[in-house]
Amino acid sequence: MFRKRLSLSYDPTAQKPVIRCSICTGEQAAGFQDLRTGEFREYMLIRSERDMQDFAKACGVPRVEKIY
Repeated sequence: MFRKRLSLSYDPTAQKPVIRCSICTGEQAAGFQDLRTGEFREYMLIRSERDMQDFAKACGVPRVEKIY
């Protein structure tokens, strides 16, 4: 299966890419957290380590922080 290359644009002065993890279910979602308000905007569901790596690469960061 071929994976579509993601290229995400976001404002690094106002947002940061994060993975939101549920403590209860273990579900993980990738998205962007507003640095001023802390509000999370979901972008995609993380189903595997590969999804997490693809999201980090598309954001141009080596590693994405996890929040709970």
